[in-house]
Amino acid sequence: MPRISTPTLSQHRDWRRQQLIAAASAIALQDGGSAVTVAAVAEKAGLSRTSVYEYFASSAELVADLVIEELTVFAHSLQDAVALTSDPYDAIDSWISAALRYIGDGRHLLAKALSSTSMPKDRAGEIGAAHRALLAPMYQALKEIGITDVAQALTLIQGVTDASTKRIESGSDAELESITATNFCVAGIRALVP
Repeated sequence: MPRISTPTLSQHRDWRRQQLIAAASAIALQDGGSAVTVAAVAEKAGLSRTSVYEYFASSAELVADLVIEELTVFAHSLQDAVALTSDPYDAIDSWISAALRYIGDGRHLLAKALSSTSMPKDRAGEIGAAHRALLAPMYQALKEIGITDVAQALTLIQGVTDASTKRIESGSDAELESITATNFCVAGIRALVP
């Protein structure tokens, strides 16, 4: 049995899994999502291919876990930003600002690198839930404002932030994009209040 450097076997397995995730992240950021293979991850982590298979059934499973983990980190940063507000309009402002700051800082590049990679069909539900968690912090704010079709409002806000993301990636100033997107969305939300 291999030697472990953590107090318990469970902690060792968690540590090893994170080591594999980190190796896969580095490969995806450097060479793109399609370069994330079991062989490449094993080499980067300094392990055998069979060791990788102890944690992930395939490279597609590894990529799915990587996407879910990245979306979870992003969702937590958005939740933290909104948690500091009490006014629902401030919550929308904080969410948009935090989302576009995440883009402007380049922290979204991993998710972008993995976006064209095929995911296992049986993981689609988990990945969908992770995507929905990004918008969840605004749900209550929109309800408090009195929006009757919250799904529509979330779709519109997401559309504006997606457009701003493309502009930031093309070189536009992230701070200016954030201000413009926030002002546009808040005005639009006010227009949706019955």
